Amino acid sequence: MAGTKRAGARLVSATTGGLNVSLRRIVVTVSCVFFIVLAASKYPSVTVLAGNVFQPISPEELKMTSEPLAPGAAAIILFRQVDRDDNGTTSHQDDYVRIKILTEEGRKHANVEIPFFKENEDIVHVRARTIRPDGSTAEFDGKVFEKPILKSRGMRYMVKTFTLPDVQVGGIIEYFYTFDMKEHVIYDSNWILSQELFTKQARFSLKPYKGGYSPINLRWSWHELPQGSEAKEGPDHIIRMEAKNIPAFQTEDFMPPANELKSRVDFIYSEEFPEKDAQTFWKKVGQKRNGQLEGFVGKRKAMEEAVAAIVSPNDSQEIKLRKIYDRVQSLRNTSYEVQKTTQEEKRAKEKIAVNVEDVWKRGYGDGMQLTWLFLALARASGSEAYGAWVSDRRNYFFNPVTMQSGKLDSNVVVVKVNGKDIYFDPGAAFTLFGLLAWSETGVQGLRLDKDGGTWIRTTLPESSESCVKRQAQLRLTDTGDLEGKLSVTYTGLEAMYHRLDVRHADEVARKKFLEDRVKEQVPAGMEADLTNKPDWSASETPLVAEFDVKIPGWASNAGRRVLIPAGIFTAGEKHVFEHANRIHPIYFEYPYEKVDDVTIELPSGWQISSVPKGQEKEGQVVSYSLKIDGSKNTLHLTRMLKVDVLLLDPKYYQALRNFFGLVRTGDEEQIVLQPGAATASN
Repeated sequence: MAGTKRAGARLVSATTGGLNVSLRRIVVTVSCVFFIVLAASKYPSVTVLAGNVFQPISPEELKMTSEPLAPGAAAIILFRQVDRDDNGTTSHQDDYVRIKILTEEGRKHANVEIPFFKENEDIVHVRARTIRPDGSTAEFDGKVFEKPILKSRGMRYMVKTFTLPDVQVGGIIEYFYTFDMKEHVIYDSNWILSQELFTKQARFSLKPYKGGYSPINLRWSWHELPQGSEAKEGPDHIIRMEAKNIPAFQTEDFMPPANELKSRVDFIYSEEFPEKDAQTFWKKVGQKRNGQLEGFVGKRKAMEEAVAAIVSPNDSQEIKLRKIYDRVQSLRNTSYEVQKTTQEEKRAKEKIAVNVEDVWKRGYGDGMQLTWLFLALARASGSEAYGAWVSDRRNYFFNPVTMQSGKLDSNVVVVKVNGKDIYFDPGAAFTLFGLLAWSETGVQGLRLDKDGGTWIRTTLPESSESCVKRQAQLRLTDTGDLEGKLSVTYTGLEAMYHRLDVRHADEVARKKFLEDRVKEQVPAGMEADLTNKPDWSASETPLVAEFDVKIPGWASNAGRRVLIPAGIFTAGEKHVFEHANRIHPIYFEYPYEKVDDVTIELPSGWQISSVPKGQEKEGQVVSYSLKIDGSKNTLHLTRMLKVDVLLLDPKYYQALRNFFGLVRTGDEEQIVLQPGAATASN
């Protein structure tokens, strides 16, 4: 996932043994350690304390061959337990999973992966076993491996992985482990009930943090809980919940963040006092954040001196803003550096910047600080500028009614330019002037002022602002291969996220990255060799990649004629929206366009017998065109696909599915060629 800056609290997301957890850290100081305390039941609480053992398997569980509430399921979760204890120096969470294998396909669940974030947590005390259909057991005594999945914002996204032995149809696997979290940190948490598999029974508990140094309040909200499930706080102040017969979660392409759709309970720690009225709550939040912001940016004299060194007095407002923006983006952005270990941070002795003057003098800051520096400099240059907190929509959708201030977690700057609000975020690396990171576009936010702020919605970019344009000069050989030169130009958000994806990679890895992106767009085996050196460091300029390419066997014989498809770079649409039905809304990260301009030179003596008719499919939010021109020995193909929508209700799925069906039909239309006499005889 592409990196982005964050507020003072860092957001990380992890999927833990089938349990998705969103974590936000609030730094506090605690001194006591407590162990989790839970009620007994049919499935007693599983902890990693001394003497822990697996629980007995019932005869009913062994005899089970299917689940009526999950017909055809390859496996089901018989039981899950999630026990969280925040009341100690180190928060920890014990997870227990028991899975019944019902079919041969279900045996894949023997390969267990437990994702986590290396910098903030670890997976410890892993134990696992297999129960064969006859009731005998095979303890897991192998090695637990650790491997990376994703690197983002300098954070390593890892998994602990292991394989259970002798897993058979009719058998059961079970395992438990502990999340051991960073010391002196409290995390918001979630109980995510919906899993990949149907869950027969689940139990959850949270022992919340109770500190004596500063008041930390806890509240919780829920979404789509199964009937009869309710989180309740007991006399011992532990929050518990039980749930039964939780349907398997269905994953679909182009859907909103999964946790937005799943059955869940969200726990939020906050320094704000609880409020019943949302308007009152947000007014207090806005006033508090505005005070913090003004304290950070309120160095007018220092900023005026800095601006004098950046702009000229005769520059227009836009020129001034562009110069300031470029200067801020040229500063070192620590949010996009590989995160240092605690020891490295101590050796570096980097003090926390207390205001924008500190950031300017040092020449570096994190993404949040750099965006606020731009705000201070814009004001000093004479612009009417405001700070705003908006909601990043990668992991959730924001709703003010829930009164979760932590979900306003990305800071941007609003500047009045010719009477129009323009949004800026120079603290997000490689973000273009006047364009936000995709996850900050089209979202609700709070523009700050002394009265508590005003609700705003950030702009959604036009599809033309994020484009992939492919220009190719190719030739078809007598043997049916297609080869030649290809230039791919990425603009806007398309360029931004390619640069982010490989910002820490070397030239060899970057070369492979671009070559793989091109190969993925051709629905056939393709050879691609990057021949230029793209500009990886710029924000404003397009990312241009040039290749020598070859597609072996692109043409196919049809008697004495040869056929080639009308579309070449079409793999991205080949299997889109193939399913007949849809459950979830359709969600595109941002509007975009794909434009192809391809010239194909035919072998000497070949002729064009026929070309398909041009295609023009214009929908309200999507459009597609394909045009094929043929001269004596040359084909010219132009193709355009535009998606200009963010979110669609499932009721529009059939119309969208039909549209992409027409796109595939157009792309697969055949151009008929007549080879020369010598080629035809061969």
